[in-house]
Amino acid sequence: METKETAQGGKTTQKIQLVKGEFTPSEAAHVLMGLIDEKINFHKIQRLQIWEGNHGSKTDQLDGRIQELELEKKKAHEFINITRGLGQKLSINGVLEISVA
Repeated sequence: METKETAQGGKTTQKIQLVKGEFTPSEAAHVLMGLIDEKINFHKIQRLQIWEGNHGSKTDQLDGRIQELELEKKKAHEFINITRGLGQKLSINGVLEISVA
């Protein structure tokens, strides 16, 4: 993974090349679904930890984010299925940008 560090307007940012390359539809599905599922699970664990601390806590923000990710997962799956029928490969370029808030 390639990382770059830059300074912009007083903020420090780091870019991490997480995914890059051409993939068959099956490979792309495996990579993308794994990443999305991991993020969904992260939010579910956060929600559970909040609930364990206080059963009356509101987790609307986490619930909303989980729903957004589930929708994105569905969209990605539909897109990959279209390419599967065409016999084409998919190019994925996934860069994470981390900055100091």
